[in-house]
Amino acid sequence: MKRPSTVLVKDNIDTIAIGSFDGIHLGHMQLIDRLGDNGALFVIDKDQANLTPGLKRAEYSKHPCSFYHFLEVKDLSGVEFMEFLKKEFPNLKKIVVGYDFMFGKKRSNKAEDLQKLFYGEVEIVDEFLYDGVSVHSSLIREAIKNKDIDNANRFFGREYSIIGRVVSGQGVGKEELYPTVNIKVKDYLIPSDGVYASRTRIGSEIYDSVSFIGTRASTDGSFSIETHILDKNIEVSDEVEIFFVHYLRENRKFAKLVDLKNQITIDIASAKSALKVCKFYNYELVGQ
Repeated sequence: MKRPSTVLVKDNIDTIAIGSFDGIHLGHMQLIDRLGDNGALFVIDKDQANLTPGLKRAEYSKHPCSFYHFLEVKDLSGVEFMEFLKKEFPNLKKIVVGYDFMFGKKRSNKAEDLQKLFYGEVEIVDEFLYDGVSVHSSLIREAIKNKDIDNANRFFGREYSIIGRVVSGQGVGKEELYPTVNIKVKDYLIPSDGVYASRTRIGSEIYDSVSFIGTRASTDGSFSIETHILDKNIEVSDEVEIFFVHYLRENRKFAKLVDLKNQITIDIASAKSALKVCKFYNYELVGQ
């Protein structure tokens, strides 16, 4: 079966899955897997997407996305919403929604009402449980905030990542500690302060790394997000993506830089051990 295109041509779309799709996690994939080659995501955006902002949802789902702001559809009646869908996708034959989907003004219609209003097929997908836990974006956000990156990644079905623009650091790392790439991040939910075993994408290559988030308590007291590439000296591009694999330790203040360097040496060893796991990007097993 050919891989679906991520280019949106509405006249070609015969199946849509409706939702906010922030995160594109295992629960979302239950809907996405039912789309077929001519399917698309009907994304209802509330300006809250910070797990997979913007078109990252198309990248992770491997399907085109059509974005609609919540205010654009929230006051439509059930009939008006259905007419809106027909107008947007003139060749629509199938709609996929989750068991808890609600639509229409004041959320007056349930998923089952689509079957009464739509002339084609409606598939309502059951609740998805992972080890008995119902997977939702809110659950994943809490896991990330609570430094439980292992479970967040399990619920995602991939390693959580953030993308940032490379910025200048304070220069201490390269001279007295370990060299790092410093980034400035917008739109993404930033994991809680601490040190993480990670992988870092620079250009088209992905490298093992150890990453730091938080206030540089031992040096200038500024907040930073920085990553050290393990055992390699890499020329940095304008944009970097950090994949978080495992939380290692909390941020600490050291009286001397030599003590900080000794701790980073320990962190590097811990990261190398934690990174001896399979790599998942975009729900595909990349390697071991």
